[in-house]
Amino acid sequence: MGRDGLGDLEHQAMLALLGLDENSYTAPIVEELERRTGRRTTVASVYVVLRRLEEKGLVRSELRTPGEDGGRDRRCFSVTPAGLEKLRQARDAYHALWNGLDLTPEQGR
Repeated sequence: MGRDGLGDLEHQAMLALLGLDENSYTAPIVEELERRTGRRTTVASVYVVLRRLEEKGLVRSELRTPGEDGGRDRRCFSVTPAGLEKLRQARDAYHALWNGLDLTPEQGR
């Protein structure tokens, strides 16, 4: 995918983030992706994608320390306004491409 476009996993990770709260760190994002797409993925691949999206300014992260319940520090991610706009542009582009298509079972082969 070109530098301006979103790859599949980038797109899916951002959508998963939108469905989760602001305390979204890598493990729940992986669980959401697997639940929603039915495909296996790894924490490492999602983390790499999230860091790449952060470099592009489409997501942001914050290192959060554990609360009173203990645990460990977690890097939590959220979609930026620029990321939301990029998702809207991608959605509109896909809608434009699908508009007027009426796929028959024969075309899917």
